[in-house]
Amino acid sequence: MNSFKLLAIALLLFSQDLFAQSKTTKTEHVVLVTLDGLRWQELFRGADSLLVDDTGMVASSGSLLDEFWHADPNVRREKLFPFVWGTLAQQGQVYGNRSFGAKVDTQNKLWFSYPGYNELLSGIADDIRIRSNDKVPNPNMTFLEYLNEMPAYRNKVMAFGGWDVFPFIINESRSGIPVNAGFIPAEGTFLSEKEKLLNRLQEEIRGPWESVRLDAFTHHYAMEALRYQKPSILYLAYGETDDWAHDGKYDEYLKSARQTDAYLKEIWETIQSDPYYQNKTTMLITVDHGRGTTKTSWKSHGADVPGAGQVWLIAIGPDTPPLGEIEVEGQWYSAMLPRTIFGLLGLDYPEKKAASEWKEILGLTNSK
Repeated sequence: MNSFKLLAIALLLFSQDLFAQSKTTKTEHVVLVTLDGLRWQELFRGADSLLVDDTGMVASSGSLLDEFWHADPNVRREKLFPFVWGTLAQQGQVYGNRSFGAKVDTQNKLWFSYPGYNELLSGIADDIRIRSNDKVPNPNMTFLEYLNEMPAYRNKVMAFGGWDVFPFIINESRSGIPVNAGFIPAEGTFLSEKEKLLNRLQEEIRGPWESVRLDAFTHHYAMEALRYQKPSILYLAYGETDDWAHDGKYDEYLKSARQTDAYLKEIWETIQSDPYYQNKTTMLITVDHGRGTTKTSWKSHGADVPGAGQVWLIAIGPDTPPLGEIEVEGQWYSAMLPRTIFGLLGLDYPEKKAASEWKEILGLTNSK
């Protein structure tokens, strides 16, 4: 039985044909998490032997070996991602281990952040209009915006990100979705004491990058919202892994990846301890793009970097059978994600609207 049929029979994620005629799923809420630029190689194999003790990539020789190294790649990956492999892989599904032929790729061919986020949020690989990381409002509607237009989800959609381009990717001004990203503070009349403290610390602890804040701020702002504002749809985008990789700091890349694993644990345990979310929430974790595989190309991604379009996905929730690591051949794409989320919520994806938009883009309709 091929993997596509296996997933369809299991009521699974990542099938493009998962459109609901009537609500039969248990999912009422969705939490989507992305880890910018985290390679599938680290997720499935742990620390890379080429990089883990390279003096050009780590602060001091041998500094990572006790924490992250083991000859067995399955042990290495558990050292790096203990929650992913100890819980998510046991209770959910993990896609993208290309060693088994389980391939997840981007459909866009540009292989950098804005095109990647546009694709996984809108379901459209728009290589025509999304060709840079410039702060240009996204012309495509994301699944977040579609949901926010519906009475059942209006004002129940929130987004948090490390990168200051997310308000444009989600098109905050058009969609009306509040996006806390970059160095934007928590806003509102009734801020919690923790949010007030985060606002102050964010001004005092800027981090090494001008356009991306440290993940701790993104995480704790989002957790305050999850606990007290209770969005039905939450998008949370961590950014450190990509920026440490661009800086060539493999030690910091690994440490940020493991810290994100701890953040995923906190998110899931919070969901499962809250009656509003418990057993009614699907959590999806994925990535916007991959990276190169050599000591030089590992720092980079883009159309000229082989392998930079290779991504992965993790899913856990009440409608996700615990199949664990997918070890069968198959091909999935980031663009399938919005349709999958709509299917989990018992909704039909607005294909006609999307198709109409693309006819205009391609000049197939009159625009008088």
